[in-house]
Amino acid sequence: MPTLTAQINRVHGAVAVAFDPALPPRYAVWQDGRGCVTLPIGSKAPANSRSAPPPPIAGADPRPWPQGDAGIAAPPSAPLAEPVGKAFADEYGAGAKTVGVIVVKDGKVVAERYASGFGPYVSNRTWSVAKSIAGTLIGLADAGASQAAAAVPQWPEGDPRRSITLDHLLRMASGLHSDTAGNRTDAIYFGGTAVDEQAVSWPLEAQPGTRFRYANNDILLAVYATRHRIGEDRYRTLPNELFGKLGMTHTVAETDWHGNYILSSQVWSTARDLARLGLFWSQDGVWAGQRLLPAGWMRTMTAPSGPQPTSGPGYGATMWLFGPQQGLPMGSFAAQGNRGQYVMVIPARHLVIVRRGEDPGAARFDIARFAADVAAALPPQ
Repeated sequence: MPTLTAQINRVHGAVAVAFDPALPPRYAVWQDGRGCVTLPIGSKAPANSRSAPPPPIAGADPRPWPQGDAGIAAPPSAPLAEPVGKAFADEYGAGAKTVGVIVVKDGKVVAERYASGFGPYVSNRTWSVAKSIAGTLIGLADAGASQAAAAVPQWPEGDPRRSITLDHLLRMASGLHSDTAGNRTDAIYFGGTAVDEQAVSWPLEAQPGTRFRYANNDILLAVYATRHRIGEDRYRTLPNELFGKLGMTHTVAETDWHGNYILSSQVWSTARDLARLGLFWSQDGVWAGQRLLPAGWMRTMTAPSGPQPTSGPGYGATMWLFGPQQGLPMGSFAAQGNRGQYVMVIPARHLVIVRRGEDPGAARFDIARFAADVAAALPPQ
């Protein structure tokens, strides 16, 4: 907000913003491995528990790609120079602001480019790409529970919401009320409200499994229910269980002040790390010869089971589904988020395309047209 001033304490990893003379400042506190945690309104100044500032951002990983950063050729190869250049020239959407692009073909990086101020080790917010990360982590931890009732302890015996399954939540088919399109969760994202204070409170208004309504709270509830099924120890280490194995060393999943991962939006990552994740998805959840996701889970994430959006791409279990109607090969799918975050996977072409954006306002980036142009610029299989 342009009228508010942030006071940054770099030694203790805290930010304070005064906003009301009758209340203490708002605080966000950096915590190792959890990013910045926003404290609730009215909290007092956090205790100075550290004697040194947070560590510097990590640089290049010396291991070879894809586990590390060695061997990546930065400039786009000649056939890709045109579509990648257009992505940075607003030709795929008026006013769109591309800040990073990576193209991975047959497992190798064939194009990489960044806007000024960004680069391979600069993490920015994934927004709703985090939903597909949530679907991946749930598959990693609790795939067998997808058809079971969501374990939300605030819903007592006899509560009709207990008929909502984990699969319903992952497919945006919970039937829960949403106050706005997308079920805005600003209080959780920016207001210091915890997932278990707000997301658990919405009433049922449609039979679960009968209506598609894109809602942040469905994913927040899916992750919250998983926390209660798998136990605190496993839950606490779950994101890094995936990020660590894939070499996603610049990716952080943030929590609220109750320790709930906010995996509908609050993940910070780089284009390279998201390219690693897309490559993992394209390999059916196998990495370096080791199966990490249960066999069949990627098919679950990319299957259009249940109610579907009324227009545009289809929806699986946290994945958007593309095909010939969008000018792409059948079986293409994407994780996507606000302000133009995309991880497009085209299995038929062994192709992963990451586009990072800071698109303002109503600007929209046409990921389907960009992906089709990238695919057309590369030699066929």
